[in-house]
Amino acid sequence: MATVAQWIEGARIRTFPNAIAPVLAGTGAAAGIDGFDPLIAVLALLVSMFLIIGVNFANDYSDGIRGTDDDRVGPFRLVGSGAARPAAVRNAAWTCFGLAALAGLGVVVLSGQWWMLLVGALCIAGAWYYTGGKRPYGYAGFGELAVFVFFGLVAVLGTMYVQAGTISGFGIGAAVGVGALSSAVLVANNLRDIPSDRVTGKRTLAVLLGDRDTRTLYVALTLVPFLITVLIGLRNSWVLLGLLALLPLVVPLRTVVSGAQGRALIPALRDTGIAMLVWAALTGAALAFG
Repeated sequence: MATVAQWIEGARIRTFPNAIAPVLAGTGAAAGIDGFDPLIAVLALLVSMFLIIGVNFANDYSDGIRGTDDDRVGPFRLVGSGAARPAAVRNAAWTCFGLAALAGLGVVVLSGQWWMLLVGALCIAGAWYYTGGKRPYGYAGFGELAVFVFFGLVAVLGTMYVQAGTISGFGIGAAVGVGALSSAVLVANNLRDIPSDRVTGKRTLAVLLGDRDTRTLYVALTLVPFLITVLIGLRNSWVLLGLLALLPLVVPLRTVVSGAQGRALIPALRDTGIAMLVWAALTGAALAFG
C-alpha cells in the first residue's frame, strides 16, 4: 500500500498554483467593484483545490491503467509505480470531485446562482475525461485549451461572478492572463514527455507540434499576461506591479529556450506555476485596491 507521503506526492502539490491563482485573480476583480464576499471566496478556493487534486488522481489512474506512465520521466505516479491499486486512486479522484461538488453547492446557495451547478458538472466532466474514458481529449491535443478554459476563464470569471454578480473587462483580462500561464505549465509538462508520449500513442499538443514549436508556444503563452498587464495598466497603474512576476519566469524561459530535455524541464513547471501565482496575487490586489 502507498504511504501517506506517496499519496501527498501523487496529489502533485506543485500544481496547486493552478488552483489558487484563478481564485486570487477573480476575488481581486470582484473586490474592485465592491463585490468581495469572503465566505464565497473561501468556498470557491476549496472547489478549485479539490478539482485540481481530483484531476491529478484521475490522470494518475487513467494514464496508469493505459500504461502511459510505465516509463515516466516526470513526478512520481501512484498507479504507474505500482505503489497503489488503480481502484484506490480512482476512488480518491472521485472523492475529491465529490468534495468539490459540496463546496460548489455552498457557493451556489450563498450566491443564488443556481445555473452554476451546470458549470460545476462540466468542470468535473472535463477533469475526468481529460485522460479518462474511451476517447480522452488530452490524448488528442486539447489539453492546453481545456486548461485555459477551466482554470483560466471559468475559474477566474466564475469566482468573480458568484461574488459580484457580474464580470468586468478587467476580470476578463485577468482570466486570460491566468489561463495563458496555466496552459504554459501544461505545455512545459508535455514538452518534457514528448518522447514517451510518442511511444505510448498519447498525442498531446506538444507531440503534434513537435519540440521546436512547443517551445515557441511556451514562450508566447508566458508573455500574454504581461501584455495584459501593460494594457490594464493604462487604466490602473497599480496593475503594473504584475510585471514583477517576470522575475520567477527568467530561469524557466531560459531552460525551455536553451533546449533542455527530460528531467531538466521539471523545475520549469514549478517556476512557471510560481510566476502564475505571483502574477495573480499582484494583479488581484491591484484590481481590488488600486
